[in-house]
Amino acid sequence: MVDLILSGGPVFTARAVRSRPTAVAVDDGRVVAVGHEEVLDLATSRTEHVDLRGRMLLPGFQDAHVHPVWAGVHMGRCDLDGLSTARAYLERIARHVREHPDEEWVLGGGWSMTAFPGGTPTAAELDSVVGARPAFLPNRDVHSAWVSSEALRRAGIDRDTPDPRDGRIERDADGHPTGTLHEGAMALVGSIAPETTDDERLEGLLRAQAHLHALGVTAWQDAIIGDYGDGGNPARAYRAADESGRLTGRVVGALWWDRNTGLEQVPEIIERRDALSTNRFRATSVKIMQDGVPENFTAAMLDPYCDGHGRYTDNSGISFVPVETLMPAAVQLDAAGFQLHFHAIGDRAVRECLDAVEGAIAANGRRDARHHIAHVQVIHPDDVHRFRELGVVANLQAFWAALEAQMVELTIPFLGEPRTSWQYPFGDLHRSGATLAMGSDWAVSTADPLAAIHVAVTRQIPEAHREGEPEHPVFLPEQRLDLATALTAYTAGSAFVNRHEGTGSIREGALADLDVLDRDPFAGPPEEIGATRVLQTFVDGRRVHAADDA
Repeated sequence: MVDLILSGGPVFTARAVRSRPTAVAVDDGRVVAVGHEEVLDLATSRTEHVDLRGRMLLPGFQDAHVHPVWAGVHMGRCDLDGLSTARAYLERIARHVREHPDEEWVLGGGWSMTAFPGGTPTAAELDSVVGARPAFLPNRDVHSAWVSSEALRRAGIDRDTPDPRDGRIERDADGHPTGTLHEGAMALVGSIAPETTDDERLEGLLRAQAHLHALGVTAWQDAIIGDYGDGGNPARAYRAADESGRLTGRVVGALWWDRNTGLEQVPEIIERRDALSTNRFRATSVKIMQDGVPENFTAAMLDPYCDGHGRYTDNSGISFVPVETLMPAAVQLDAAGFQLHFHAIGDRAVRECLDAVEGAIAANGRRDARHHIAHVQVIHPDDVHRFRELGVVANLQAFWAALEAQMVELTIPFLGEPRTSWQYPFGDLHRSGATLAMGSDWAVSTADPLAAIHVAVTRQIPEAHREGEPEHPVFLPEQRLDLATALTAYTAGSAFVNRHEGTGSIREGALADLDVLDRDPFAGPPEEIGATRVLQTFVDGRRVHAADDA
């Protein structure tokens, strides 16, 4: 007697043996049978039957690095996502101002740096549509913010304001702020903007959860649980959603490491882990943001950035956490049983994080820690093999590993060679034996796992996500992954990182977190992977999403 049978299509199990079952039975939230026609014999009058009709069934996707509460909050504000030009941004902001005449501040964000010369929009442009209102609009990756003149005035930012240690104020030739704030400088305005309310965060979480489920995501790691950016701390939203039975995803929270303080925060982080964990939410990871991004020259590099003409500058980026703090922090957090979740984009930041894990192993011995480094955009070739040797998971944001305007205009000219060819070395990591997981970093980029998998396999952006750009050549084709490896990374690999031991693959006894696709992506050309859609999503054997044509 079983609750649910799905049959009549290929089943991708995400297990080492690439078998091709065609039927799965589920009872009481778990998979009880995997096979073929014989599974149908378990059906009774109460069994729901889903006919796959040749479409693929696979484990639910798990996002190993995402910001759903922040993304959901922004969806309810002046949301600039989905646009790609300065004119479009200004038109949407103007419409938002007209539709919300009583709002004191204009909040939201999601703009792309490529829409503006040098990646830096100006307060004058923003003033033309917001008038005398203060406005604070972080960009897609939340490493820069576009602010109005009134916001600069209220924050007291002028030509005499020094750059903070971990950020930079964009200025004109005379030193006057122009309206773009990078990294830690964002807090100069963000700290005086209205605080996000608990109700807004809860609404944002539920809005984001529905979006993730529609894309087949059944579990995730929230990459910042703490006070960062304009979304505030999402911890209470998770607790409220879980206690009310509305949190259907499985969630690991990465507690934010405050880079402006030191080791004195470790005891408080331990207390927060114990206080915040609920039924479907566990705060067992710590997020350490080690550097910024190359587009604003804050990603930490071993050698200085180029000036766009092949000549080195005197800037090699920012290591947000000094090595003399990072090393003992890693030792103490590892000893306390935390998973370390690093943000590292530049090759120096990646090396510093690997060194920190190596130091923790030397001090505490090896354990099943599952530390991981997210983004890994530029890895020095000497460090690729260290992921496997140290047991560090490479947490890939695969959607970024392609040629598009931001890469072509704001990254490659300033990295130069050979660093350009060291970017997103997924193939090298896989061949070295590293464990791969995947995440989206939504709302920095799309939350769609199939779009990211498309890029991992083809190293090109799928047509639906090109934002009017032409198709670019394949970016470093030797770093492509095969489809099975990419799918496994976004299911079993991320489940491994998240310690969701009963999920990530389809096997007897596993929790029934499942996705039904609209096709078998193995049956078509790689160029069509990104067009694949999720028709149905199940968590614990319960349907949490069904497309209109499911």
